Amino acid sequence: MTSKKLTHFILAAMILGIIAGYLVYQFGAESGLANQYVSYVSVLTDIFLRLIKMIIAPLVFTTLVVGIARMGDASTIGRVGLKTFSWFIAMSSVSLILGLLMVNLLDPGVGVNLPIPELDASTGLSKGGFNLAQFIQHIFPTSIVEAMAKNEILQIVVFALFFGVAAGGMGPRAEELIRNLDMLSHIMLRITAAVMKFAPVAVFAAVSTVIAENGVGILMTYGKFMLSFYCSILLLWLVIILISALVLKGRTFQLVSMLRQPVLLAFSTASSEAAYPMTLEQVERFGCKNKIASFVLPVGYSFNLDGSMMYCSFAAIFIAQVYSIQMEFTQQLMMLLVLMITSKGIAGVPRASLVVIAATLAQFNLPEAGVLLILGVDHFLDMARSATNVLGNGLATAVISKWEGELDPHQTNP
Repeated sequence: MTSKKLTHFILAAMILGIIAGYLVYQFGAESGLANQYVSYVSVLTDIFLRLIKMIIAPLVFTTLVVGIARMGDASTIGRVGLKTFSWFIAMSSVSLILGLLMVNLLDPGVGVNLPIPELDASTGLSKGGFNLAQFIQHIFPTSIVEAMAKNEILQIVVFALFFGVAAGGMGPRAEELIRNLDMLSHIMLRITAAVMKFAPVAVFAAVSTVIAENGVGILMTYGKFMLSFYCSILLLWLVIILISALVLKGRTFQLVSMLRQPVLLAFSTASSEAAYPMTLEQVERFGCKNKIASFVLPVGYSFNLDGSMMYCSFAAIFIAQVYSIQMEFTQQLMMLLVLMITSKGIAGVPRASLVVIAATLAQFNLPEAGVLLILGVDHFLDMARSATNVLGNGLATAVISKWEGELDPHQTNP
């Protein structure tokens, strides 16, 4: 199946999913058919995401080890790492600040005037245990087998860094092992191509079950909030693309075009993880060398979540607006600093953005129960966040590759 055909099938699956979900909600809500539909059809999405997760750990490990072993000495690795994290911090700052500016400009929560609930009202989200010290400790694996079993990407990256540097230091003796790992990474990409044929079915299931469970009416209830956030996300896309264009020049829009399929997949499944293998393949086709792409992308999945960062600042201020709580400008700036730190400690956690928001609200005496207001539409917002995360990481990979002089000027046809 060609890239263009798969894109068309995914778009068609989204449309059919909306129609099917609406019909099930309309005619099956009272009889209980909607609940049965959700419980059975959602299995298709779970299967697809499980297949993707099956691929990620061996793919990240093999590509990163091969890339590090062929990158050269430790100074080169350190230089690439410094450039990568500098870009990530800059883009995270842009995302948080833009989210703060847009929510204050659009005021999606102003006028709701809900009564303030008790500060200790439960949200049902586990936000304890995520602080900077524990996050740093969590980065280092006690067992690579356990890290792979749980798809702990950061832990896999740390082990792969040690393994790659050690293998590279052994010279010709390790060359056969490196070639075998390179072959394994290409096998995993071949498996990815096969799994992607199931993507339209998973997209149909994901979209239809959400509509069948919540109905279309929920989109109207939160219309202003969702519309404001999507407008902000589109502006963030424009800013990220323009900043990337300062480095990539005219080729930026070529890369954006090549990333449309993984971006669409992330959007329709609300999972940036689902798009990881396809994103890696597309940036390499664009001309990024494997040794750079295999380092930047997996690290970016924990440290460069542009869409999630914007959502954290946007949603936190929205909740304050809903309860008519005035926050001084200095308080909002302090919130940005807190979000910059806390958002790095919960990568890979289900509903990660909501966990960050809930933890941050408590520190600024805002009602944590406000998270429940956005819980119903979080899936639809997660679709935009996931797509943005994929776009941001794809562009970041190309930028770092260009800075390192490792970007092929002639792209492969997508």
